[in-house]
Amino acid sequence: MNSEVAGVFDRDEFHRRAIQTPSHDGVAAMRELLVTTLTDEGYEPVIDEQGNVRVSRGSADSGGTHLVLNTHLDTVPPHVAYERDGDTVRGRGACDAKGPLAAMLDAFCAAELDDGRLTLAVTPNEETSQRGGAYLGETLAADGYIVGEPTGLDVCTGARGNFGGHVTIYGESAHAGDPSQGTNPPRAVGPLIEALEQYDEAHGPSEHELLGSPTLVPTHIEGGGPLNQTPADCTVSFDRRTVPPETIDEFVASLQEYLEQRLPSTYRFKIKPAYPDSPNPEAFATNGNSTLVETLTEVSGGAIRPFGAATEASYFAAHGPVVVFGPGVLADEAGPVAHATREDVSRTAVRDAATILQAAIERLC
Repeated sequence: MNSEVAGVFDRDEFHRRAIQTPSHDGVAAMRELLVTTLTDEGYEPVIDEQGNVRVSRGSADSGGTHLVLNTHLDTVPPHVAYERDGDTVRGRGACDAKGPLAAMLDAFCAAELDDGRLTLAVTPNEETSQRGGAYLGETLAADGYIVGEPTGLDVCTGARGNFGGHVTIYGESAHAGDPSQGTNPPRAVGPLIEALEQYDEAHGPSEHELLGSPTLVPTHIEGGGPLNQTPADCTVSFDRRTVPPETIDEFVASLQEYLEQRLPSTYRFKIKPAYPDSPNPEAFATNGNSTLVETLTEVSGGAIRPFGAATEASYFAAHGPVVVFGPGVLADEAGPVAHATREDVSRTAVRDAATILQAAIERLC
């Protein structure tokens, strides 16, 4: 780092510019803002082959703790313009996750390192394919990871896994005036939905001490054509939230076997992933006694709890302790906040997150 420019970073100004920079339909402009900011601060960020922005401080050969700060550049659509009302900042990405990014960038620049190493790694597609996060999980080994999301400054030590799938039922099309000449797939939708709702009673894992119970929820039904014709197929889509020790591959294999027993033998079916080109985040739970959790909890004063949404945190869990932490909330008593048109965060919360992160980094590194 160039010591002549240390301390230049303006957290609130970066947060404002970040929200004003649309990143719901491509992150090129937002990535340029981040890279330019880091460069102006005296760092040399790199963009890897998956579009992640990476920058590190400290020595890789020091033998000290290597800590990674991770969050994302992209937001969900549509873009919502920046507004400020006193301490409250509104706009798309205010808390998911440009507020956490501003706090992490502030802490990254300000923290004084002893013999440790600190890496900021920011992904481009957390809200969609999550390829950036999966790639970091394969290539960025560290002793601990803090993933920036809106947690209300609580320390979230786990999250359920997430798999979206389709069950397509195949029959034989026929004229609706004489349906006996075919096999009508919509007739199997009722048994299929009933089977999905009863799956966990016999095959699901038991309730997890941190993450609770898994869920398997039918969310979409599609099929059919002309009203005077029975369709050749019909698809029921579902959302699966896993808890340890169940993995997504284990769930899919178990569901296949289960439905073979439950669905009428006159129908064929096939289970397909809803997002075949994307990785699926597995459930993870970090030990509450880990140094990372204890340090961040002591500094923040926040509660230890699970995070309520799927994140890229799971891709790091195989390498070391992972926590999810940041300013803002997913929802409040009035309803959704993150991903909603009323998305907001307080500048005080972003400042407090930066202060907490800096203190934790300096203790750990």
